[in-house]
Amino acid sequence: MKQAEIFMAFLRVGLLGYGGGPSSIPLIQREAVEKYGWLNDDEFADILAIGNTLPGPIATKMAGYIGYRVSGITGMLNAIAASVLPTVILMIFLLVSLSSFRELTWVQGMTHGVLPVVAVMLGALTWGFVQKSTSDLGGLPAILLIIASVILIQWAGLHPAILIGILIIFVLVKPVKPEGNEKAGDNG
Repeated sequence: MKQAEIFMAFLRVGLLGYGGGPSSIPLIQREAVEKYGWLNDDEFADILAIGNTLPGPIATKMAGYIGYRVSGITGMLNAIAASVLPTVILMIFLLVSLSSFRELTWVQGMTHGVLPVVAVMLGALTWGFVQKSTSDLGGLPAILLIIASVILIQWAGLHPAILIGILIIFVLVKPVKPEGNEKAGDNG
């Protein structure tokens, strides 16, 4: 039963993830976190962050990891096949059939019409991450990190994977503060 759920979840992602990885991420989150409960929001955010630092398509990397986590090697192969198969079949079909119709306005309009939907999906996912980061880090540190990230990525041209890698290294090497600030023996 798990294999069928894995296949259907990532088949839906592969079929509906128009626009590639960025539009697939909210779909993967909906399937893996909300629908099947294979991951929680924190785990999903961690997988997304680590997946963005590695080369290759994010949807395929996430499918492979989630499939492996849920059902081992067969789950991984199943999830990757389900997420890639629709794209391969559709690419072959579309490239053969649309190449003769590419100048038609409805074909060009098809791409332009989907972009606002993808933008809304990414906005909703972004808002969820902003809320999560402000609850985990606190409002001001999260806002400052968001602003610094926008400046470094958009204006300075830093690749997001490099920024994520730097933040991961920072978290791994920074000293850990003790949980409580109470002095031993202070019962006051």
